[in-house]
Amino acid sequence: MKPTDESAATPNPEPAAPASAAPEPGPSADLAAQLAAAKKEAADNYDRFMRTAADLENLRKRTLREKEELRLFSASRVLEDLLPVMDNLALGLTAAKQSNADLKTLTGGVDMVLTQFKSALGNHGLKEIHPAGQPFDPHQHEALSHAPSPEVKAEHVLTVIRTGYSLNGRLLRPASVIVSSGPIAAAKETVI
Repeated sequence: MKPTDESAATPNPEPAAPASAAPEPGPSADLAAQLAAAKKEAADNYDRFMRTAADLENLRKRTLREKEELRLFSASRVLEDLLPVMDNLALGLTAAKQSNADLKTLTGGVDMVLTQFKSALGNHGLKEIHPAGQPFDPHQHEALSHAPSPEVKAEHVLTVIRTGYSLNGRLLRPASVIVSSGPIAAAKETVI
């Protein structure tokens, strides 16, 4: 028998690719690129989230601090306007202690200080509620009692016992009043 040449019988196979060559771009390489891009985007989003969370926490702390400062010092403008009133009250008290103090002069001085005091508070939104003769309003007035009156119509304020106050339209204290029940009705005769 003749030795056969197997190499001649089979066609020459393709040469093997060198081991150092990069794989051809395919589905796995595309997925790897997408994964890398997604990881980068996730890292960027996380970084943005952390910065925003820190900014929000700083804003919260700053707001609390400003709110506390506002609470502590909100009355300072009002008090600055009341200091002259205190000064004038002190002057009036000093004048009242003098041996030759005149009651009429002292009364006039106290009245001027009261006007100054009301003006200072009025500049900051305080308004008096003194409803004598006006219709009774349960949202602004507190009725202490009813009393008959020939001069004041029924359900109108007859007497103001204590002045009420509102601050910039918000009721602080209702006016305490006596409400008129109108004129006394004549006693009707009853016939048996």
